[in-house]
Amino acid sequence: MESPPVRTVALICHPETRSDAVRGIRADVTRAADGVLAVRYRVEGDIGRLRVPPPRPPGIAEGLWHHTCCEMFVASRGSTAGSTAGSTAGSTAGSTAYHELNFGPSGEWAAYAFARYRDGSLLADDGLNPRIGVRITSEELALEARVPLDRLSPQYVGARLVLGLSVVIEDESGALSRWALRHPPGRPDFHHPDAFALELDEVRH
Repeated sequence: MESPPVRTVALICHPETRSDAVRGIRADVTRAADGVLAVRYRVEGDIGRLRVPPPRPPGIAEGLWHHTCCEMFVASRGSTAGSTAGSTAGSTAGSTAYHELNFGPSGEWAAYAFARYRDGSLLADDGLNPRIGVRITSEELALEARVPLDRLSPQYVGARLVLGLSVVIEDESGALSRWALRHPPGRPDFHHPDAFALELDEVRH
C-alpha cells in the first residue's frame, strides 16, 4: 500500500504581531485512508526566547491559545468559516460548519464545533485524543498530532476538506505573534474564510 502524500506548507506571521525570535514555521499534513489526519508543526528560531508550556498530563484544556499553541481548523469543501465574514474566493455554497483543534506543547488539547462563524462550543470527547508528541531543541520546536476525523464528523472521513493551520507564539516578554497560512485584511482572525487555505482531495476507497 502506498504511503499517503505529505503536504508541506509555510505559515506567515501577521504583520501586526511580529516575532524576532522565530525565523519561520512550517507544517506537514498527511491524510491517511483510515480517516486519520496527521499534522507536524515545525517552529524554527531561537526557541530559548519563547515561553513554551511545560508538560502536563494529556487531556482537554481550554484557553490554550493564550500561550504558545498550534491550531488546526477543518471544514468540508463547500463549507467555510462563515458567510457572515463576507464573500471570499475560497467561499462556496453549503454548510458553514467547521471544527477547531488546539494542540498545546504541554500535551493538552481541545476541540470545538462551530455551526457557523465563531458560533460554537467545546467538544468534550476524550476519544478525540490527538496523541500530541513534542520535540524541543535550541533551534526547533516540533509538535505532532493525529486527529481521527470521524470523531469530529463522519462527513469528513472521505470528503474533500479545507484546512486552516495556525500557530500562536508567546515570546519571553509575554508578547504573542500569530501565524497562519493566510491572513484576512485587518486584525488576526484564524476563523475567517480566507484562513482556510489548504485543500485536501477526497479519499476514495
